[in-house]
Amino acid sequence: MGNGAEELIRTAHASGVDTCFANPGTTEMHLVGALDAVSGMRSVLGLFEGVITGAADGYGRMTDRPALTVLHLGPGFANGIANLHNACRAHTPVVNLVGDQATWHLSADAPLTSDIHSLANPVSNWVRTSKSARELPGDGATAIAEATSVPGSVSTLIIPADCAWEEAPEAARPIAPTPARAVASSSIDAVASALRGGESVLLLLGGRALREPGLRAAARIASGNGARVLMDTFPARVERGAGLPFVDKLPYFPEQIIALLKTVSHLVLVETLAPVSFFAYPGVPSRLAPDGCTVHTLAEPDQDGAGALEALADALAAPKASVPDATLPALPSGALTPDSLGAALACLQPENAIVMDESATSGRGHLLASAASPPHTMLSLTGGAIGQGLPCATGAAVACPDRTVIALQADGSGMYTLQSLWTQAREGLDVKTIICANREYRILKIELARADIVKPGPAATALTNLAQPVIDWVSLARGMGVPGESAETAEELISALGRAFATPGPYLIEAVI
Repeated sequence: MGNGAEELIRTAHASGVDTCFANPGTTEMHLVGALDAVSGMRSVLGLFEGVITGAADGYGRMTDRPALTVLHLGPGFANGIANLHNACRAHTPVVNLVGDQATWHLSADAPLTSDIHSLANPVSNWVRTSKSARELPGDGATAIAEATSVPGSVSTLIIPADCAWEEAPEAARPIAPTPARAVASSSIDAVASALRGGESVLLLLGGRALREPGLRAAARIASGNGARVLMDTFPARVERGAGLPFVDKLPYFPEQIIALLKTVSHLVLVETLAPVSFFAYPGVPSRLAPDGCTVHTLAEPDQDGAGALEALADALAAPKASVPDATLPALPSGALTPDSLGAALACLQPENAIVMDESATSGRGHLLASAASPPHTMLSLTGGAIGQGLPCATGAAVACPDRTVIALQADGSGMYTLQSLWTQAREGLDVKTIICANREYRILKIELARADIVKPGPAATALTNLAQPVIDWVSLARGMGVPGESAETAEELISALGRAFATPGPYLIEAVI
């Protein structure tokens, strides 16, 4: 018998959870103590809660298991909300442990007291406040089961301090998560009928359908029936590279999607939703599938999309699809541009790398060039809340210590969670960060033009410019314990990438484009 915190950690470990990302405070000290009292739980410190929640997201995407986060009361949780929003959109399993004032101290309204439940609800699929130390381990088991049920979700358990320090009788038994639901044969038959009809069909893939089995099944369907296959604009995780079918992304801007879908008669959704405009624009509809397009849901996000695709391919008697040989681009030279940066990285990235792409406007070159790179996993910004890239790469490296993680990172959003570099250095994580340093919020300049502000004045210009003063990324990295260098030409970038991949542990390259 231990206290509530100890029995909670024992419950988590028995449920297959072995990693905790933490930025604790006073109300979480018994949870911190429990990490020493109970063996088998790795604890990782982050210097900002947005790093903690983003790292838990990256970890969960790569393992399909949740990490714990330990966050300090409402303000600490609020600091991590943006990346929990991203984790929700990615269907990542995450379990937040949020300390609260002792039950009998809440009425005193101490300075850090807040309504944590209201903060947690929008970015959590399950929220509960424990009522006693006796109930805490069981609450933890439920939180873990909810988070790991397919397709994965965010659970938040609020722990009053006395529930953590008082005695609890024992750990709770693990609870089995809910597996993926099978797809009804009627759904497969309906899509098969559409594919046999000779009209244009687009398969839009998301979720776990973007792993190798789903990709190969979709390629069978496309090769046998002429359907086109695309993935979500911002997929949580997709397997890519030589030997795997190439799947392009759905475009970002709504006009591009409208034009793409204009000739599509049947849109088939697999573990994703019908396209909507990322933002509202005058005269542009929110929902982008045209009236003449029939939308079919082959698999909901909590269903087995890959299995449904395989069953659909079998129903169509689609032959095994061959993957065309892809060719890497030549190593670039001369000016450093988004295209030459992408080509250089695609040529040099090691096999089995994990690429966390938060490159914003600078990453299209790598997406196309890396179709012929050695097999790798790509993660991307899912919910649009920037500052996800560096923490997500950090968590992926904790999850997969035998794989090189590449953070392809825009400079503006990289400044949101710069503290990730410190955690990478402290933990010796093999994360290679490439800062796409265009020294501006370029996407905002694009959006200004889309808003008919063609010639922004000094105030608007100042709010999109990052060059006054220039951010010295190499000095910032070294200050966090990460070696780094700057590259201003393709040749310099190629040399820097060689040194980065040959250097154990974290490394940063500022690519000035």
